[in-house]
Amino acid sequence: MKYSKFIFILFFVIGVSCTGELDIEPRQSISEGIATATAENIKNILIGAYNFGRNDLYGGNQTLYVELLGNTDQTAWNGTFANLRDLFAKQMTAANGSANNMYADSYFIIGSVNTVLANLDKFTDDAERNTAEGEALFIRGLAHFELVRLFGLPYAAGGANSQLGVPVLLLPPDVDRKVPRNTVSEVYSQVVADLTEAYTKLPDDNGVFADKYAAQAVLARVYLQMGDYANARDAANDVIANSGHGLMPTFADVFGTDDNTNEHIFSWIINNQEGTNFTVNHYASQPLGGRGGDISVEQAYLDKFDSPLDERASFFYDENGLTLTSKYARQFANTTPIRLAEMYLIRAEANFREGTSTGATPLADINAVRSRSSAPDLGAVTLDLILNERELELAFEGFVLHDYKRTQRNIGGLPYDDNRLVMPIPQSARDRNDLLEQNPGYAN
Repeated sequence: MKYSKFIFILFFVIGVSCTGELDIEPRQSISEGIATATAENIKNILIGAYNFGRNDLYGGNQTLYVELLGNTDQTAWNGTFANLRDLFAKQMTAANGSANNMYADSYFIIGSVNTVLANLDKFTDDAERNTAEGEALFIRGLAHFELVRLFGLPYAAGGANSQLGVPVLLLPPDVDRKVPRNTVSEVYSQVVADLTEAYTKLPDDNGVFADKYAAQAVLARVYLQMGDYANARDAANDVIANSGHGLMPTFADVFGTDDNTNEHIFSWIINNQEGTNFTVNHYASQPLGGRGGDISVEQAYLDKFDSPLDERASFFYDENGLTLTSKYARQFANTTPIRLAEMYLIRAEANFREGTSTGATPLADINAVRSRSSAPDLGAVTLDLILNERELELAFEGFVLHDYKRTQRNIGGLPYDDNRLVMPIPQSARDRNDLLEQNPGYAN
């Protein structure tokens, strides 16, 4: 009988009770057949994927990696962690701990949800099966999307995109399986397919778990990254028009609670018993649960604001001479949110580029985001103003690297497609799989 290390680790992580059918075999050697015997077990594996994701990767670390690698003059790194320092300095090696965590944790989650997708026949209730399938596809699409943006050179709209991305994994874990890296084009095609299917399977509302509009919101991100502005516009418009979510009355309302607000389309749940908010750890002062400001805000970012009336321009506090963002001032707040404000910004940019006004004009959408922060309305918009508005609204939330790459702007003194702005394939992964090619610029 075949045993899977991944299944054992998964059940260890989520703490599934070893009673009933799970007591048939020793706890140290649960077979795949037993671990996936019932619909309840499959649902527990899915919950385990959410749990594992929020405990590390989507507990804020993925956001930190994007912000540190994508920033040079807007923030400063003041901390002592060498792996994060090297991200900020664009001086990673193949042994970088952040790259290893991002890669390994993402594929653990992908393996978990692939196990769910391979065992949908255990469900007898159609609604439960569809929801489980949709959630698994959502997580798999999201994880592959984050991986390809960090470990592959940027997607080029209209190009062949034959540059190496990451392995696309669609099967349950097998420690003996070795697969090479897929192209960036192939990864994006799978991401779009997964999220599109997730949208059709998921319910309109799914509590704290992903629903159809979470899938549609991530699809809007994906299409925007691909330069497919018509589809980005339509996906964002669907979320704005039909999800039931709305902008909070003030900017502070979005971040002044530990729980999701009506603006939150999806986030990873943290509470004072489970999970850690790593963005708070590195952005906040010690009294607010952080390390005292490992990451501080620099004047170059503050100079982007055009009005002192803008609530976002003063959404900071001082800590021992450092300027810290108030976005991460609650130790047990949920992490890595997908917010409706982002959908307004995507719709505005996509409409502007397409010369359309689906849902609203670009000017109306930009002013909707600005006015809730008491920023004066603009009389007209340009692409530069729209991109600047993204930075004012979404700063420190894990967008800067990807936005600069897709718009082909330099990051510091580096061109957007510089090899140093791509994470190395971890040496530990290459030691286990000799089919994995290393990214240029890193020692083989």
